[in-house]
Amino acid sequence: MAGRLEGKVAIITGAASGIGLGAVELFAGEGARVIAADIQDEKGARLQERFEGRVRYVRCDVTREDEIAAMTAAAASEFGGLDILFNNAGISDRMLTVEEITAEGWDWIFSILVRGPMLGIKHAAPLMRERGGGSIINTSSVAGLQAGFGPIAYSSAKAAVIQMSRVAAAQLSPQKIRVNALCPGLIATSIFGASFGLPRETADKLAAMIAATGPKVQPIPKAGLPEDIAKAALFLASDDSEFVTGTYLLVDGGLTVGPRSAWDPNAPNPFAKMFEMAGS
Repeated sequence: MAGRLEGKVAIITGAASGIGLGAVELFAGEGARVIAADIQDEKGARLQERFEGRVRYVRCDVTREDEIAAMTAAAASEFGGLDILFNNAGISDRMLTVEEITAEGWDWIFSILVRGPMLGIKHAAPLMRERGGGSIINTSSVAGLQAGFGPIAYSSAKAAVIQMSRVAAAQLSPQKIRVNALCPGLIATSIFGASFGLPRETADKLAAMIAATGPKVQPIPKAGLPEDIAKAALFLASDDSEFVTGTYLLVDGGLTVGPRSAWDPNAPNPFAKMFEMAGS
């Protein structure tokens, strides 16, 4: 069913690559006019050229409130208002433990992953209220649900995004603004390599490694791709999810469903052996 976002205006942060790019392409294809926000100016300019008249690139560093305010204002000045905000811009950090992380590193991660989306919600809400409501989507992660999927600062920030989405959903419900989070699993993007300061070519190779590894460590044997998350974001952005707010949508290929023995019959199951011993 095409045109699920016809007549709607969306902002997508982190829009020039990875999940954000997939969302821009899908949202524009479904009829939305999109403010594509990022700090990758060359990629942003090319994206605007691809979707001339439908996508407008705006430079936005989500650690700067003035740039977030300008980004939301651009939705009103360019397209007449705002219906959808996809707070997707993100970064990761090295696999540092709680004993290794610095205060500066912790603050940097939280400024991008938590403070940025909070300010996006703050500045988007008045515009959505003028339109009679809207949908806000925040990118969290499986790392925000359990240990083992990311470093401590990243994981803690992504957990905070889930709770922030719930509280914001409650507070904005009188304005008919829905707020939800997405929790991607292993998605083949260059975010991890770029976070480590690797050259783009090396970061892309790391993304290819993730694509090759994903099918082997989760029940659904396919690589998680940006378009998989974009499709979930489309559901939360559209009127199809008008009765959904204050929750998170897990899109991880079953990665968090349980230990490997829960879905791989060839994996050792210590509990099965324990029950066998008890019954003998």
